[in-house]
Amino acid sequence: MRNVIVTGASRGLGLAISRALAAAGYQVIAVARKPGEVLAQVPRGPGAIQFRACDLLETAALGGFVSALRKEFGGFYGLVNNAGLGTPGVLAMMREDRLESLVRLNTISPMVLTKHVVRSMMSAREGRIVNMASVVASTGYHGLSVYSATKASLIGFTRSLAREVGPLGITVNAIAPGFIATEMTGELEGGQREQIARRSALKRMAEAEDVAAAVEFLLSEKARNITGTTLTVDAGNTA
Repeated sequence: MRNVIVTGASRGLGLAISRALAAAGYQVIAVARKPGEVLAQVPRGPGAIQFRACDLLETAALGGFVSALRKEFGGFYGLVNNAGLGTPGVLAMMREDRLESLVRLNTISPMVLTKHVVRSMMSAREGRIVNMASVVASTGYHGLSVYSATKASLIGFTRSLAREVGPLGITVNAIAPGFIATEMTGELEGGQREQIARRSALKRMAEAEDVAAAVEFLLSEKARNITGTTLTVDAGNTA
């Protein structure tokens, strides 16, 4: 049974990814501060979803957390760095504590977590790492300058780490979703959502299940020779 850690798994993309990977036969270690009502109702057991609580902002504790997971479940085959804050805000008006929280959770935390998880993969000489970026890392979006910067950093991290661990049989890729119909886009007004859909080549918004399918593909043997790349899932919004 292959273990895959999915962060930010209590809702939205993380929950959809956890469900898809469990259905594909992976044992998913779903990580979030709290399980959430939906994740709490998902059946758990070998080959399904195991929830473990962790505040990813506490980066100093991540080494011990990963060590405990390894003792409990064994080695790790996959890591999906999905957790992140999407807090909007014009830079000139953003409080510095909010700015620092965005950078810590969206950039520093996945790097530190990957540092500890990849050691298990290096020992096994196989593994899959998927980092959740965003199309705004390259396109930009009003009120998301800090968020965009954190996601752009993950793409650079993905490319260089792929070079570091590739000789050991580990792939590292990123997924760049567009605006997905989840809680994080719930603040958009109906007119904004319609405008995004009209701008897309497919005239619709991508869904969480589309991103989950992309993650499942990148973890599979079919993607064994894909590494250091960013896969865009946005219904053609940036085409």
